[in-house]
Amino acid sequence: MSARPRQDETAADAALDLAGFLPYRLSVLANRLSSQLARLYAERFDLTIPEWRVMAVLGQFSDVTSDFVCAKTQMDRVTVSRAVARLAAKRQLSRRRASDDRRCSRLNLTAAGRRVYAGVVPLARRYEQALLEVLDAGSAARFDALLTTLDARAEALAAERVPF
Repeated sequence: MSARPRQDETAADAALDLAGFLPYRLSVLANRLSSQLARLYAERFDLTIPEWRVMAVLGQFSDVTSDFVCAKTQMDRVTVSRAVARLAAKRQLSRRRASDDRRCSRLNLTAAGRRVYAGVVPLARRYEQALLEVLDAGSAARFDALLTTLDARAEALAAERVPF
């Protein structure tokens, strides 16, 4: 059974062309890239996508809360909490109660976590390089600028809470 576009006029007028819809295209691309990279680090380092994202934040920032990780990764609290628990169980992450707020924990990579992080980073960079090698330097710079612009606009729209 093959998928075909709807033929009736009303549905065609109301239909959303997913192939040209930017949020859909970005979501599909992001999922494809994450899945491809995840296969590499899952096989070599026994990490899930959420675990790697938590680890990536902790590789750049130390002594942070789960809420900070949520904000940096755009993952929900449950996903981050589960990833933190798994990393702690593997002794790749340490948690300690925050002195300023006993309800929060401060998260850091352990020595074992830093070793895993140090192993994944070059792999991630090589993947990124292989992906971007189809762009010349000018195109890569423009693409980066466009992503920054779109991200800022999406953040502004979320803050404005515009009813579309």
